[in-house]
Amino acid sequence: MSTLTIGAPQTAAVGTVTLGDLVVNRLGYGTMRITGRGIWGPPENRLEAVRILHRAVDFGVNFIDTADSYGPHIAEELIAEALHPYPADLVIATKGGWERVGPGKWTHNASPKHLEEAVHGSLNRLRLDCIPLYQLHIPDPAVAFEASIETLVRLKEQGKIRHIGLCNISMDYLERARRLTPIVSVQNRYSFADREWDYLLDHCDQNGIAFIPWAPLGQARHGHEVLEHIARELDATPKQVALAWLLRRSPSTLPIPGTSNMEHLEENLATTVLELPDDAFRQLSAVEHPPISLRG
Repeated sequence: MSTLTIGAPQTAAVGTVTLGDLVVNRLGYGTMRITGRGIWGPPENRLEAVRILHRAVDFGVNFIDTADSYGPHIAEELIAEALHPYPADLVIATKGGWERVGPGKWTHNASPKHLEEAVHGSLNRLRLDCIPLYQLHIPDPAVAFEASIETLVRLKEQGKIRHIGLCNISMDYLERARRLTPIVSVQNRYSFADREWDYLLDHCDQNGIAFIPWAPLGQARHGHEVLEHIARELDATPKQVALAWLLRRSPSTLPIPGTSNMEHLEENLATTVLELPDDAFRQLSAVEHPPISLRG
């Protein structure tokens, strides 16, 4: 464990990013890991999951990312159990269009009928009248992409969604969606060692779209050797250094590290006091990154 320490409120130290007309601190919390093994069923320790959600908000996290498929439904229910009635500045982002059908198993379903049911289900579980940010979890190869987006646009017009985001997409999907409606965020796999979507992040920068990276450690072995060396020099953990790189890479990035462990949560939040030196940033940016294509 690093010697970096945190104090409340913490996450405001790394600045903010905009999601349409909403402003959030640039270190959020992702809830996939507070469900059971294989992202299936309830957590082993429900009370601890509730405590972690409270702790994150206490230290300035005001962006929480979730999905109806986490559990399924469990993560959304835990958020409401822990935090409702919500703080005025808390932005909850959820997703639909990728179902969990068993431990470690996903299936596409972004049909208009399913997405409408998914939005209503999320509203009920989260105890919201309007979802601040609703994201299409992944394009469905069996459904016309425009039909999925048009469904979300209709629900937005009905006041059930405030802003629309996209996950696991290419540039083509982003621009097709933007022809139909404003898109305020993109959530793709991205890290110092997994840079396939560099060009998409740059495009988001240029167009005022928040970029929400997931899997911050990547998979490159050489990259991890560099990361571990820098972490030792800075008296930090590899995860903290990887998150600090994401925060420095672009003012549009909004990392959402998730955990079901209180110690790991505090480790992640302590990233906000880590200053990544120029040389360390250059070393991490120079790591070779084989492409890892996403479906969609």
